[in-house]
Amino acid sequence: MGVHITFMPNGKTIEVRPGTTILDASRRVRVQIRTRCGGNASCLMCKVLVPAPSAAGLTPLNQNERLKLGGLQEQGYRLACQAKVIGNVTVTLPEDPLKAAVRKQLEMQREDES
Repeated sequence: MGVHITFMPNGKTIEVRPGTTILDASRRVRVQIRTRCGGNASCLMCKVLVPAPSAAGLTPLNQNERLKLGGLQEQGYRLACQAKVIGNVTVTLPEDPLKAAVRKQLEMQREDES
């Protein structure tokens, strides 16, 4: 029997076997999570936000993930390549930094035009 993982903000949900990493689940449902290291917890690009109630659907942080996050886990962040799904969970993908910068620039231009 599988567990469900939902990716926000796009709302895509997939059923996976317990023990599947968030990164593997995202690839199966075609939700892009940026990574440069191929899932080895060395690039830190695959950070995702897991709200407190959903965090129970993931395995506890391992030592490697705890060291890499350096306290960000207190804000609900996990590494998609390390966190494994063990129950139903909702994961929020942070906005890509480049897209965020472009969005902010466009907003500033719109304000200037007003």
